[in-house]
Amino acid sequence: MPVESFIPLSESKLTIEKSVKEKPKIEELTTIERPGRNPEQEESNNVSKQKTKRKTTKAKAEPKIKSPNRTITLIITEKPQAAMKIAAALGDPRKYSENSVPYYELERNGKQIIVASAVGHLFNLTYIKGQTGWPIFNLEWKPSYTDKHATFTRNYYNLLKKLGTRAKEVLIATDYDVEGEVIGWNVLRFLIGQQDAKRMKYSTLTKPELEHSYENPLSTLDWGQAYAGETRHKIDWLYGINLSRALMSAIKRTGSFKILSIGRVQGPTLKIIVERDREIEKFKSQPYWQVFAQVKDTQLKHPKDVFNKSELEQFKDIKKGTAETTEKNESFMPPHPFDLTTLQREAYAKHKTQPSRTLQIAQSLYLDGLISYPRTSSQKIPKEIEPEKILTKLAKRFNETKLAKRKHPVEGEKSDPAHPSIYPTGDFKNLVDDEENLYLLIVRRFISCFCEDAKGISKRISLIGDNGKNFTANGLTITNNGWMDVYPSIMEERSIPTINGQVNVEKISFEEKETQPPKRYTPASLISLLEKKNLGTKATRSSIVDTLFDRGYLDGKSIEATPLGVHLIESLEKYSPIIIDENLTRDVEDKMEDIQNSKSGWEAKELETIKQVEKLITDISKEFKINELSIGKQILAGVEELREQQKEDSTIMPCPKCNEGNLQIRFSKKTKRYFVGCSNYPKCTAVHSLPPNALIKKTEKKSDRNLPILQALKKGKRPWEFEFNPNWRAENPNYQKENEETKKE
Repeated sequence: MPVESFIPLSESKLTIEKSVKEKPKIEELTTIERPGRNPEQEESNNVSKQKTKRKTTKAKAEPKIKSPNRTITLIITEKPQAAMKIAAALGDPRKYSENSVPYYELERNGKQIIVASAVGHLFNLTYIKGQTGWPIFNLEWKPSYTDKHATFTRNYYNLLKKLGTRAKEVLIATDYDVEGEVIGWNVLRFLIGQQDAKRMKYSTLTKPELEHSYENPLSTLDWGQAYAGETRHKIDWLYGINLSRALMSAIKRTGSFKILSIGRVQGPTLKIIVERDREIEKFKSQPYWQVFAQVKDTQLKHPKDVFNKSELEQFKDIKKGTAETTEKNESFMPPHPFDLTTLQREAYAKHKTQPSRTLQIAQSLYLDGLISYPRTSSQKIPKEIEPEKILTKLAKRFNETKLAKRKHPVEGEKSDPAHPSIYPTGDFKNLVDDEENLYLLIVRRFISCFCEDAKGISKRISLIGDNGKNFTANGLTITNNGWMDVYPSIMEERSIPTINGQVNVEKISFEEKETQPPKRYTPASLISLLEKKNLGTKATRSSIVDTLFDRGYLDGKSIEATPLGVHLIESLEKYSPIIIDENLTRDVEDKMEDIQNSKSGWEAKELETIKQVEKLITDISKEFKINELSIGKQILAGVEELREQQKEDSTIMPCPKCNEGNLQIRFSKKTKRYFVGCSNYPKCTAVHSLPPNALIKKTEKKSDRNLPILQALKKGKRPWEFEFNPNWRAENPNYQKENEETKKE
């Protein structure tokens, strides 16, 4: 397969494929021209200096990066931790470090192997210079280190490029998913200069699986994943850069400025939230009544709610009835194993862990070798992972494994061709807080899949009144907890008597209630909805929700749109509805899935999909630019309304120093922390410190002294509430002296 099939000849990135000798530095040229110097001795001295800088775990072991011979097998991973795990699994590695970037050398079956890593994406898309305004479509892959926020990637880039000159054989061992394939492919084509390579495929960083993956690699990259991943990157970039520039241009037309962005999935997601807000706002509560009959001190309920109060008269004269009690043996199967979305939903329900944080922790547990790869849609436990061996290892720490008596585990319907469900490997490490909570959730869920069903007896009393109205009561008694002794679950038990035959109705009662509006989405329920609608991917949905919060479009644990989010959607609905059309976004997802599942023709499908997106963006731009000023004015109204709301939300009390302004929670870009300042600044210079390294929010609570209660939020920690007292220093004059004396001691 020629390299031109991956890199169009018209793109400047082809030049990366050429091996070009680096220009000598001025200092080197000066050294050569300096009389009396021995060039060979100078080179020898330079090599000695380089050797002293390298770090190794074994004495006197020296790497030979500059050797021109292609003699090694180079294994490329996605992250340094994975490189360490793979090296340790394949042999007795020697660790080296160049410019603080680690890599590993070892021998296996007579082969010299080097394991080195990227650090996520070493290349990112950007537009080719010379394009202004929007829309723009010419883009290229460029080294990530050209972005000032990713300069740390340069050393990884340089090391892999050097090691590539020694590689006789390359194995790509990045995470086996769409993103991992793109990371590996970019390193291979742009740094190593190869068209294809063998591919290691694994789901856990355990020694047996890594050895098997090395000994039985795929013969090529997974080209479906590679092209689907590149297509996704390009489409998301084209949407993001062009639509965000459109919004920025619109608000600039009003003479104002605000950093705004919207993406292919962000727009439809925000629209879902705004539509739910509208449903809640338009909702009008209706009264309704529930009807109860009391028989032998047992309350039975009429199955239908009554919305017409006059119908309650039909129940008042019921005095007798015929009752029948039935019993039934019930069996409750264990829940299926975790896929990513289910894990995120359960972690939020049981520990209030945000979905993005759950993914972050799960990724860390995976890199530590404690669980399998978390970015999976599978709910299957295949026999190939040898679950019996895992249960045996878990038995050393978890007595619950004694209850794992089921021969075949319970599984869900969903599968994933790349990875099985999320499961523990059986290896251990000391964990605390959120990491421990999530790990225990995964372990217990896995064990429960092998446990017996929970057993119970359900009971139902049916009563037909003398006027034909019916009532029921349901009871449940658990007789065998089964899997519920392993995995935390709540099943409400209720004991009811056995009542049969003719009975007297002791009492008829009515309970008035009101219909409730639809519930707001939580982060967990929102990503579940996005999955059902096929918007975004399992790996990106939580970050999409986070981005909408970061942009100021959403707020609250029970999610609602901010004024800015509402005005943005209203303007797009009116002037450019296609931007927030979820059907269009879903269609693009389907096309990328088609590329991923195809056996050939990936490049042609990629080009076709991108051309369709370019045409769509061109059509959007024509319509958008006609209404640009109107869109800008509507967005500006949202910006101003949001600013006023934020000002109100940050105001905690009147300023006791000037008695004119209000004390407000503010954020310092310089110190990167929150503080309290006066709205009357610069006339009033009142300032008060707040706890560092935390997000500070106002609550509606007051202390016993009628002072405001604030809340400090830290990642992985429970919210901490504290009293804010502006006169604290005056009331504690000795604190500073005592603190200074303690420091001296």
